[in-house]
Amino acid sequence: MNVVMSYSLADEILETYKPVIKKDFNGYRNHVTRMLNFCHYLMPDITMEESKKIQIAAAFHDIALWTHNRVDYLVPSYQDCHQYIEQEGLEDWKEEIQIIIDMHHLLFTYKGPHEKLAEVFRKADLIDFSLGLVKNSIDKDFIKQVRNAIPNAGFHKTLMRFTMVQLSRNPLNPVPMMRIKNIYKN
Repeated sequence: MNVVMSYSLADEILETYKPVIKKDFNGYRNHVTRMLNFCHYLMPDITMEESKKIQIAAAFHDIALWTHNRVDYLVPSYQDCHQYIEQEGLEDWKEEIQIIIDMHHLLFTYKGPHEKLAEVFRKADLIDFSLGLVKNSIDKDFIKQVRNAIPNAGFHKTLMRFTMVQLSRNPLNPVPMMRIKNIYKN
């Protein structure tokens, strides 16, 4: 599989947030692009519709770090996404994309509605977050190719910066975005 350097729908969405993301834009865009490469690798039979859904979810999954300046960003991230979905007339995708975003930090395998895309997305985010230490069935050479082609651009430093802010705000809850429990059971 070849590394894809740009996913047009995700890039189009992210471009509208560039003034808000500011100096962190390249890092976040690259994180999204690496994740999407991993999603597509994990789903070699992905349909165009599924690709669009994960591109939308990827663009919005961490967006509230910037739009709401908070580390407990899952709910405001999918709320920002809801606005986009409604503007685009994609209401039928709303629940699925919300679950994908809301469960992407679940510590265990996601089982529930819209499991296929939500679980692939969760795995892809973890691969990138762990800098490829967690492989989730992706060939280590492909992870290396993606990481070499699409630089980190300070993304993990940005995560550390937000974590330090969260620690100063609430030292007893340094990672409020992590999910221990699946709230979307069948």
